[in-house]
Amino acid sequence: MKSLMQLWLKVLEELSTQIGTCTNEDRKTALVRFEHEGLSFLTITLANFGSDFQKSLDQGFVDRSLFQGFSWKAGLPKFLSGFLGRVFDSADGRLLDDPEIDAIFAVRQLTLMMAKVHVKCSKEREDMAIKGYVECEKEMKNRDSTFAETGYSSFKRAGVALFGNLLSSCDLRVHNEEWMPKHGPGSTAERIIGNDKFKQSEWTWRLERFFPSLVCLTPGWKYFESLNSVKLLEPGAERPVRVITVPKTLKTPRIIAIEPVCMQYTQQALLEMFLDELEKDDIFSQIMFFDDQTPNQRLARKGSIKGDLATLDLSEASDRVSNQHVRALLDRFPEFAGAVDACRSRKADVPGHGVIRLSKFASMGSALCFPMEAMVFTTIIFQAIAEELNRPLSRKLCKEFVGQVCVFGDDIIIPRRFVPAVVGRLEAFGFRVNSNKSFWTGRFRESCGRDYYDGHDVSIVKVRELLPARLAHVDEIISTVSLRNQLYQLGLWQTCQWIDKRLEGILRYYPIVESTSSVLGRESACFEPQAESIHPNYQIPLVRGWVVSAPLPVSTLDGEGALLKFLLKRGDKPLDKKHLQRAGRPHNVVLKCGRHPVY
Repeated sequence: MKSLMQLWLKVLEELSTQIGTCTNEDRKTALVRFEHEGLSFLTITLANFGSDFQKSLDQGFVDRSLFQGFSWKAGLPKFLSGFLGRVFDSADGRLLDDPEIDAIFAVRQLTLMMAKVHVKCSKEREDMAIKGYVECEKEMKNRDSTFAETGYSSFKRAGVALFGNLLSSCDLRVHNEEWMPKHGPGSTAERIIGNDKFKQSEWTWRLERFFPSLVCLTPGWKYFESLNSVKLLEPGAERPVRVITVPKTLKTPRIIAIEPVCMQYTQQALLEMFLDELEKDDIFSQIMFFDDQTPNQRLARKGSIKGDLATLDLSEASDRVSNQHVRALLDRFPEFAGAVDACRSRKADVPGHGVIRLSKFASMGSALCFPMEAMVFTTIIFQAIAEELNRPLSRKLCKEFVGQVCVFGDDIIIPRRFVPAVVGRLEAFGFRVNSNKSFWTGRFRESCGRDYYDGHDVSIVKVRELLPARLAHVDEIISTVSLRNQLYQLGLWQTCQWIDKRLEGILRYYPIVESTSSVLGRESACFEPQAESIHPNYQIPLVRGWVVSAPLPVSTLDGEGALLKFLLKRGDKPLDKKHLQRAGRPHNVVLKCGRHPVY
């Protein structure tokens, strides 16, 4: 972990040279704090400093309630004051009329670069996160009764007004069984992986109504006898989702819920169908996005220039979307609503708390979590806008805000003038707007991984893994090579040289390559890749180096399951030749050394 501190000091040294400021005192302070706080100084303390810095940019001044734990001199904290003084007035903390963009980037890079290092949290922090998950569930149960009394009718009408055409099409397709189930490569509640998912032994009576097992689990009616081995579960006997924690930050883990095989299988069918119908919608296909973050990023940049658009971020967004919200939204579309409810898990197995009944629609892990929450947020946003404008809610109104309202999960962009109304309505529905990551006052905007100040991109590079110490640290090597090349693109070349020296001692073969090469190597704007040989058949320049190999686990499939897998194939692209021998997610990743293309 000391290597992360060394990396941070190299970045500090290089940025101080680029900006032209002295950071000797900052270096001393950081070393003392790291000695006492350890890794949490880099991942938590500095991250809080960076969050307060962004808040100061947004509000236009630095106040004493921020930057807790750091000493002050006049109007600014002493720590990183050489950079801060290029952004804020040193006397009173007011934002300068023309703050130095490079200094803004420098503070953000130094304070936030290690906020999301993949290091396992302490047991206490994991338990606290799980407890928060359960408490959130209890809070939602209490709110559901209030929602039923005050918000159900208007929310239901709003859903019809906005998504009537889209949901009607989904409703008809469910009725006509115009869907195709799909297995993903991920984990399942039963711990069934790979090709074994095509040998399902559990189904539910709730699913049977909308997703007949004869259609979903067999290649055709001739194989109906195979259903004798499938156990149909009553609602009370259904398998719960398995709640786990995965690394997010050292401060708190991310909580996800792993769905049973049968639920994942049918959720994917509805997700594909929904996205297909959304693509045909000329309005909401330009407002709600699920695999393209660039619209949010473009609007965030625009908002940072003109100040007319706000970026909002919600805390615990997925876990606060109630099943009542979704039921109200889909109420007029019984076939689609029934299918969505049928593949929704009703219970969760929570570590330390046993099996609990869920009020939320779904946690992260459900294929329908993202689209349902997007529709809920979009409906609430336009309800607030219509009420603020004193106009009826309609698709015509929504069309006027294409290019001003954008929803990607819990990353939301809206016109600044509607912020109070939208935030108020979101909170009335039980959602929490994260004030530390929501911006609308100043010239700073953040959305979907890109950050802007007054039109300038001040996005940073983040460290994701600990630095490697030997060749066996495969994940760390892959991450560090990527980190090095991203830092190179930012112009932190001295830091890259420090990383290169460390990697050369581990890899031995560490050539200059193009970004398109599969070889783990360094990118360069000054030197051309040097080929060591030419491929005898294809005349391609080759270089010796390491490539990543992630072999799929052995998972054999034959008979009816193999036929079913073929019939569920999408597109014209053929399946891998060994898809019946190997499938699922790789158990581990290894490095292999050899001669490979430079480009």
